[in-house]
Amino acid sequence: MADPQPGQRLVFGATGYIGSHLVPRLLAEGLPVRACGRNLSTLESRQWSGVELCVADALEPESLDAALADIEIAYYLVHSMAAGRNFGELDLAAADNFQQAAAAAGVRQIIYLGGLVPLKASSEHIVSRRDTGEALRRGQVPVIELRAGIIVGPGSAAFEVMRDLVFHLPIMITPRWVRARSQPISLEDLLRTLVELPDHCPHSAIFDIAGDETLSYQDMMTTLAEVAGHRPPLIIPVPVLSPRLSSYWLRLVTSVPYNIARALIEGLKHDFEADDTPLRSLLPGPRQSFREAVAQAFETEANQALVSRWSEGAFAVRHQRRDYAYYAKQASGSALSRAPAAALWRVITSIGGTTRYFYLNPLWTLREVLDWSVGGPGLNHQRRHPIELRVGDRIDSWSVIGIEPQSRLSLAFGMRAPGAGMLELTLTPSTDGQTRVTATAYWHPAGVWGLLYWYALAPAHLIIFKGMTREICARAEASSPEPTLT
Repeated sequence: MADPQPGQRLVFGATGYIGSHLVPRLLAEGLPVRACGRNLSTLESRQWSGVELCVADALEPESLDAALADIEIAYYLVHSMAAGRNFGELDLAAADNFQQAAAAAGVRQIIYLGGLVPLKASSEHIVSRRDTGEALRRGQVPVIELRAGIIVGPGSAAFEVMRDLVFHLPIMITPRWVRARSQPISLEDLLRTLVELPDHCPHSAIFDIAGDETLSYQDMMTTLAEVAGHRPPLIIPVPVLSPRLSSYWLRLVTSVPYNIARALIEGLKHDFEADDTPLRSLLPGPRQSFREAVAQAFETEANQALVSRWSEGAFAVRHQRRDYAYYAKQASGSALSRAPAAALWRVITSIGGTTRYFYLNPLWTLREVLDWSVGGPGLNHQRRHPIELRVGDRIDSWSVIGIEPQSRLSLAFGMRAPGAGMLELTLTPSTDGQTRVTATAYWHPAGVWGLLYWYALAPAHLIIFKGMTREICARAEASSPEPTLT
């Protein structure tokens, strides 16, 4: 085996699915890592030790210089599917900006994770992945493009769509795409390859990566159910539903972001075949079977540490339930205040108990009564102390799981509902000297009923969180009037 390269590696897109797993893997290999994303608080929520964090956006070229400075190997792991329409154009612009900035910074190599490309590919998702690789190769920096099909691991969009279907639909009337065939690759095998490739291939190359099995989506869903100890769904294929038509009901089936899930489903009219002989010659070794990969995905979730704030897919937040969706629905509201952060924090930490919830308390009370009526803890109004809080405290039916003084309060939802949720109240300094107060609810639904529960509350969320944050600001400002001049 070649000696490992000592240079610093940039994970561009570190908060995404692959990036969030690749960063700790590189650290475990003793490699210096710079993790880059578009949101600093999301990066910080990963709680990586020994990682340099930076904020950049490939659509903002001026932000790339600092991200790429002194970098030897850059992993390019971003895409714009979540942006909806015209995401292909955004992907090309981002890739062009990145390859120019990488050349200017003297980066030795770019590693790009793309997707398998059928000969007659027409899906925008597939075409965009292919064209992104071509855009990166137009630059001066050598590019290794690794093309993968379905990735089997917690958080993989394709894996999570299948998980949601398996756990929540006992009978599935589906189009013919459930019989489309692919060669899934385990997350473990993919990460190992991403780490080792730069040390074995110093030039530009395109490699397919795949597991040893070629399976239909029906085969994969059946195996996933068996590994989970769940009854496999009864799958009834019909010839009348195209992938595009079947994508329209995804909002009622899966919590995977709709634009991403739709793009994936619309690409399933193809069989995906890989020729991974060149890669196996370069990096020989066994690959996990699909069954082994699913078992490891569940084991990886079960071994996740407790969290002190919300993080996408955190198993503890999902009550250690495999059938609770990995991806969360979110709703938030915010307001700006000139009150000191200490005054805002005093108001936030008084939440619940006799203080209640600052805004539209009758709606909160109605929800608590409904919970009490089905045997839940909704009417257990209690607090250990009127203002002071510590991790583990109960606030009515909520549990305090994280406190960052004058910055963040994280509360786990405790009432009965089809899913698991959190409420986070955060304070963020703004550039004009004010402080932004934000309230965000996260909801990991348990199937169709969990999604319907969320959508039923959506109108109230739009009103409650904006009003709640405005009232927090008003109370803090009333308790700390501006000093008068003498």
